[in-house]
Amino acid sequence: MFGVEERLKGHGAGIPEIAAAGMALYVPHGIGPPEAEGILARKISLALSDPNVSSLLLGAMLLEEALTGRKDGQGIDGDPVFLLSDEILGLAIAEYLGGTRARFEFTRYDQKKPGILSRLGPFLDDAVAGLIAGCTSRLYSECTGSP
Repeated sequence: MFGVEERLKGHGAGIPEIAAAGMALYVPHGIGPPEAEGILARKISLALSDPNVSSLLLGAMLLEEALTGRKDGQGIDGDPVFLLSDEILGLAIAEYLGGTRARFEFTRYDQKKPGILSRLGPFLDDAVAGLIAGCTSRLYSECTGSP
């Protein structure tokens, strides 16, 4: 939706790379890692077809393009502590997909930044971490039979 999957690939963050980052912090819940990675990849793909998730991810990409790497002093260098909108985007995606439980998953991925997350910019790393957190939270809930 909105060309988000193709844009993510352009940042080196295709579904396989996102799923691999998700699996880096996977905690087995009755499903072995290979099977879980396939399920996670399908959940990520499904989430990318949701206009709400896609629009938030697109927003993160556009903010990153507009605000990072600028030479005119009007942008953002690195990931400064005063920047909160990137976290808000990530949390919004996580909670939309996985509910309140996904907040805790988001924190794990945001702090560790496994795989592709370590190579993305300040907005996109949090948005993708939110995508992973929402999808892994749902995966864990389904594994344990939680609602």
